[in-house]
Amino acid sequence: MTAPTPATPPTPAVPAPLSRDALRDHLIRTRIAGDVATSRENNLDHYRSLANRDPHHLFGLTLERDWPYRDVLALMAKSAGVVADPGHRAGQDTIDPERTIEATEAMGDVIAGVLRTGSPKILLATGHPTGLLVVHLALARLARERGAVLMGPAEDWSYWGSGFGRRRKIRYLDDVAMLDDKGAFVHTHDPAPMQAMIAEMGDDRPDLVIADHGWAGAAGEAGILTVGFADSNDPALFVGEAEGKIAVTVPLDDNVLPRDYAPLTRHLVERVLSGL
Repeated sequence: MTAPTPATPPTPAVPAPLSRDALRDHLIRTRIAGDVATSRENNLDHYRSLANRDPHHLFGLTLERDWPYRDVLALMAKSAGVVADPGHRAGQDTIDPERTIEATEAMGDVIAGVLRTGSPKILLATGHPTGLLVVHLALARLARERGAVLMGPAEDWSYWGSGFGRRRKIRYLDDVAMLDDKGAFVHTHDPAPMQAMIAEMGDDRPDLVIADHGWAGAAGEAGILTVGFADSNDPALFVGEAEGKIAVTVPLDDNVLPRDYAPLTRHLVERVLSGL
């Protein structure tokens, strides 16, 4: 007697992308944009630190022009949608969801343009494994499916950084680079890991880096086409974009629940696919 053919398991349904209005509402509800968790005091403190050229807040970028505090604030109001009034010094601050969506679409256009070239080399990295990692993993899958070569330089390169209790090293998860601390992926603003990657790659550089924090800043500083994500208290990548070193910076809260990024990620992926 012939054994019955096993039933094929159903393919999980992929949620359809949200409409623009629904996506905007989702960003506000989850506080990816709108009234974000980052306080006004924290934002302004970081803007002053960048104006004072604090290396921790430069993300590996060298700035070509003077960026006094008021200019940094004005740029962040324009690029991220924080409150423009310098007299607003405490309490709630904001990210404009329209700017988040517009920058996400601009990022998608850049990624699509690179993928259209045929087998491009792409490097992905994140300093926010508890939040933005899910976005980078989705982009890594998309890039592989579309024929990109995902690079993995300097794996296991390690160093002692400021304030570290032990050595940290570069480790990859599904082609996304992160900083590992004895088996745990950790948050970092440090540009040193990306600088080590660039040094190891030599002339064999990626066609595109998709990253955040110091991973993105160091890549943009090296003249590599770079797109990145940044919170309202991380002005360096927005300044880098204003100076032409970062192609696109997407403003968003970079550490909400990972599942909450899913609609924005689908919007980004659909934008890339529409450009291919």
